[in-house]
Amino acid sequence: MPPKPKTDQQRLQMRISILDAARELFVTRGIDAVTMREIGRRVDLSATAIYLHFKDKQALLRELCDADYLTFAKELKAIDQGIDPMERLRLMGLAYVRFAVEYPNHYQLMFMTPMLKKDPDNSTIESGNPEQDAYAHLRSTVAEVWASNHFRAALDDPDLIAQTLWAGLHGVCALEIAKKNDPFIDWRRFEDRSMLMHEALMRGLLKDTL
Repeated sequence: MPPKPKTDQQRLQMRISILDAARELFVTRGIDAVTMREIGRRVDLSATAIYLHFKDKQALLRELCDADYLTFAKELKAIDQGIDPMERLRLMGLAYVRFAVEYPNHYQLMFMTPMLKKDPDNSTIESGNPEQDAYAHLRSTVAEVWASNHFRAALDDPDLIAQTLWAGLHGVCALEIAKKNDPFIDWRRFEDRSMLMHEALMRGLLKDTL
């Protein structure tokens, strides 16, 4: 068993190790099937010691989800807010795809795993705040493009547009993560598939003149 963390930095590093171990287990085995004891074993903690860091599995899962969603929001928010909204929306799509392939465990837990119900009172993520909520940031960017009259006239709901863009790119990313090693499909390059999906979505949503 590793020595008991003594400094704040050591305790923080242990929490990060616990979260990383839990993420991998939740993704590979399902949240309901994983116990706190099993997570503790992954980081050489006793069943009792892991509860010094998290009071129960729900608290651990909630902190894990908040951390991953905040990381994702920061990835999107890092795109220059001073650029044209159309270009920002395009770059956000590329950033979404990049996040999925660079952090597949994060992505699977966030978007491909049944979750516990959200508990706003115990979450560190402020829903609707574009600084922390990736969907709010996407929606606000879509609203800017919509306000500039770039989308087809029949499209008058920024939420519908944002959710359609998200669903299309998610499909490509989810297939890459879950089925990329399927020997029965002659997959084309992920970069080509994701770029074509992004282009198809934008062409379908924007006015023909753009």
